[in-house]
This record gives sequence, structure tokens and C-alpha cells, in this order.
Amino acid sequence: MEEGKAYIESGILELYVLGELNEQEQYEVEAMAAQYPEVKQEISAIELAMEEYAIQHSVQPSIGLENKILERIEAATVATPKVSENLTPATPQEAKVLPLYPEGYESKLKTLRIALIACAVLLIVAGIALYSAHTELDIAKDQIIALNQDKQKFANTVNYMKETNQELQTIADMPNDPDWKIVKLAGTKMAPQAKMMVYWHTSGRHVMVDNSKMGLPKNDQAHQYQLWALVNGKPVDLGVFDVKADTTHILLKMKEIGSAQAFAVTLEKRGGVASPTMDQMIVMGGVSI
Repeated sequence: MEEGKAYIESGILELYVLGELNEQEQYEVEAMAAQYPEVKQEISAIELAMEEYAIQHSVQPSIGLENKILERIEAATVATPKVSENLTPATPQEAKVLPLYPEGYESKLKTLRIALIACAVLLIVAGIALYSAHTELDIAKDQIIALNQDKQKFANTVNYMKETNQELQTIADMPNDPDWKIVKLAGTKMAPQAKMMVYWHTSGRHVMVDNSKMGLPKNDQAHQYQLWALVNGKPVDLGVFDVKADTTHILLKMKEIGSAQAFAVTLEKRGGVASPTMDQMIVMGGVSI
């Protein structure tokens, strides 16, 4: 089986059909065809293909070619010596009509055309199905992305509500915990209307600023507010913040401090400074004992 297939793929069968092989090579091809049915079938297929090609590419004789041929035959007949009358004329033989194509050729050709049409239709259907599947896959991907985005938004909302609820609960529990100090900071001469709230847990050292109750002028990109704790007359840095910059939290955590007599806020260059600029103090408030 493999030998026959390899022989078919060698290209010698096409040369055989075209008559380009010598006698020895023709004998070899015929022997292989007798031994391997697939070789014989391939020879028949090549012959049919070549006949079809010849039909499709046939050339129509030019006008007047028939008359020229008849004229040459007539001229040749005149030039031929007359046959003796004593000779008995040969009995004309009835012309034998040979078919141009082998029996069943039309049927095979029709079957081949039907198969080609069927293949073309299947190819078109497969292309449409592939395009449809690709489109549906893109739609499904977009839907998955949208669902993931909605899921992330929902998770963020849940986390925000959870954290907000915890912060609100912390503020609600402060009056019941004597360690929490609620310090109200009022505006200075620089900003009389300013105000804010600081929560300090004396034992836990936590310091937080209430974003929801912050009434400070909005700072620009070059400056930040800096929180200070006054400890035994000396200012201690508790960190910097922007007005309403962190909208995801009600409570803004600052640096921890163990003791303080007052809290104040100054407007400093972004990033903060080592010691406060006193003429830039915005709010200040003392810790009640």
C-alpha cells in the first residue's frame, strides 16, 4: 500500500499518460498498475483530468479552414495517376465510429462536479459558522469583562460600606470609652471660619482626623496641612493631609502620640516640615482633662 502511494507521488504516472516514457519505463508502470489497484485508478483519474483540460482549452478552427483542406485534397487527387480499368475497385469498408470518451465518462464527470459544488458549499457554511462562533466568542468575552468590572465595583462598594460602618461605629462608641479624647480645633486669626475635629485615644496612642467634619480652606498642589501635637510646650509632627483628598474614609489616621496638651494645624509646603510655621497656623484646640 505504501509502495503504491509512493509510486503515485513520484510523478511518473503523469509522464506515462503523456507518452514521455520509454518502452522499459512504460512496462514498469503497467506492471505496477496490475499489482496495485490504486495506481491503476490514479492513471484513469489523470487521463480524465487531461481530457477535461483538453476540452476546456480546445481551439475553434478558423473560418475557411475546411475549404482549404478540401482544396488541397482535390489537388492531390488530380495529380494522382488514373487506376487501370482492369483493376477491380476495392470494396469500400463501412466507417467505424469510435467514441471520443470512454463509457461512463459523463457520469463520472457529473459526479466530480457535484462533489466540487458540495465541497464549495461546505466551505462556505464552515466559514459562516466560524465567523459566527468568533463573533459570539467576542461578545462572550465582553460580557465576562463587564461582569468582572461590575463584580469589582460591587466588591469596592461593599468594602467601602463595611469600612464606613466600622468608622461610624468607632465614633459612636467614643463617648463610652474614657480613653478617647474628642478635641475640637477652632480657627485662628489667619482663618477665623476654619474648624476640624481630632480624635485621640490616650492609652492606645491613636490619633485620627474626622474628614466629614473638616472645615479648612482647600489647599493647592504645592502645600499640605500638617497636624502637630503640643507636648510639654514643644510641637511634635503627626503627619500631613489634604482637605477631602481621602474620600473613601471618614477617619484619617495620623501618627501616634502618647501624651499631648493641645493639637494644631499649619499650612506647609507639600511633604511637611520639621518645625511648624507659626504665622501659617490655621486651627488649634486644647485637650480637656
